[in-house]
Amino acid sequence: MNVTGLIVFLIIGGVAGWLAGLIMKGRGLGVGMNIVVGVVGAFIGGLLLGLLGFHAVHLLGQIITATIGAVVLLAVARKLR
Repeated sequence: MNVTGLIVFLIIGGVAGWLAGLIMKGRGLGVGMNIVVGVVGAFIGGLLLGLLGFHAVHLLGQIITATIGAVVLLAVARKLR
């Protein structure tokens, strides 16, 4: 992965984490946590949607996939607390 790809990946993670924070908590989680939750969510979302036969192709699809995964991550974390 080149530097530009890494930056885009982190931006997608940040946006997805922020959106998941809004959906689950009504507010964001802070820049650092947004990125962490979004990046982990991207892996979870890619796995879950891949099992269903869906694959993100464009930027919007990647953000949606990461957001779905981040929401799942936050929901599981909430249940474990």
